[in-house]
Amino acid sequence: MDRILVTGGAALEGSVTVPGAKNSVLKLMAASLLASGPTVLEGVPRILDVSIMAELLRRLGADVEHDAAARTCRVDVPEEVGHVADYELVRAMRASISVLGPLTARVGRADVAVPGGDAIGSRGLDLHVEGLRAMGAEVHVDHGYLVTQAPPGGLRGAEITLAFPSVGATENLLMAATLARGQTVLDNVAREPEIDDLVDLLVAMGARVQGRGGGRLVVDGVDALAPARHVVVPDRVVAGTWAYAAAITGGHVDVRGGRVEHLTMAVAKLEAAGARVEPVEGGFVVEGPARPRPVDVATLPYPGFPTDLQPFALALAAVADGSCVVTENLFEARFRFAHELERLGADLVVDGHHVLVRGRPGLSAAPVEASDIRAGAALVVAALRAEGTTEVHGVAHVDRGYEDVVASLRGLGADVRRETVTGTETFTALA
Repeated sequence: MDRILVTGGAALEGSVTVPGAKNSVLKLMAASLLASGPTVLEGVPRILDVSIMAELLRRLGADVEHDAAARTCRVDVPEEVGHVADYELVRAMRASISVLGPLTARVGRADVAVPGGDAIGSRGLDLHVEGLRAMGAEVHVDHGYLVTQAPPGGLRGAEITLAFPSVGATENLLMAATLARGQTVLDNVAREPEIDDLVDLLVAMGARVQGRGGGRLVVDGVDALAPARHVVVPDRVVAGTWAYAAAITGGHVDVRGGRVEHLTMAVAKLEAAGARVEPVEGGFVVEGPARPRPVDVATLPYPGFPTDLQPFALALAAVADGSCVVTENLFEARFRFAHELERLGADLVVDGHHVLVRGRPGLSAAPVEASDIRAGAALVVAALRAEGTTEVHGVAHVDRGYEDVVASLRGLGADVRRETVTGTETFTALA
């Protein structure tokens, strides 16, 4: 087991490069199942989740070559593809559910273990199931697996209105619709940049999709798709992470590759807190205030404030000059992070899906535990404003969504290191 040790006090200074988006590349890899032959993705991040998805695709019969140094992933899909996504891999990464739509559409059947993933609250599959049933599939749960069976002749087009603009359901139904007979209309779909990225790949593969960037997608099914080459959109959550880290530490960070237009609400909150955010060629620059002003934040579907950046907003509020409220409207268990932030000395009160935060000039070091990807990264960032050396445990979560975060922080002047500890040492540290 590894831990990250963070000695606080440094204002981050320098530049950092944003890789391709975790929340996009995994779905793009799944989309490769829709066509036989080699689909090549460029700008692929060097993160654990890519390796997990690569292994899942291999077990389905694909030949996957992930060149971490070149940031490429080549997925060569055979004519005959398997249909069983094992629990061993699916439980480690919830994004594995994104093979459900492609397999149902192309193979006619999918057996996908009910997923696990981050401990951030309920993320049901009802919308996925309802949409596939509307397209003619039979769906049931059997021994912990979600099993779908397309009707004879394959899935058929349908008019589907999502009760909530779920990203995962939008992606699965969009991919399934590309090979369905007739036209599928998807209303109230998610509008995240990662959806547009998936549409771009599907169109490059020969799909007929209209409505990119809006809340309504119209898909005319085709008989077959072909492999394609595609560059993954930059990771807006990683870009936002570095932006908030600059603001929290009062630093000055050049976020190379970040797209400020993908972070409109997050940037607005940073500027309200006193940070300066300036778009530049190839990215944007963030200069943090000596001490941030308090700003209320409420998470909402895109283009609202991203739930993945909520822990960083909470960390910013913890060192603000005044009080504010952070509201989580999407995942009820996100506030497990708040209790770890309390261990660092944050003055806060959790009330349902609201947290009242009274800012303090600084925090104090303590051993803390990451419960999910963003919580882990946010604990590392918050520790930069803590007096003393903070031990962040559970950093395997961070590896799932961030390339070598320690190296990146050290490049920005932070006193951070990573070390391996025994089970006994970890138990003692957290006791």
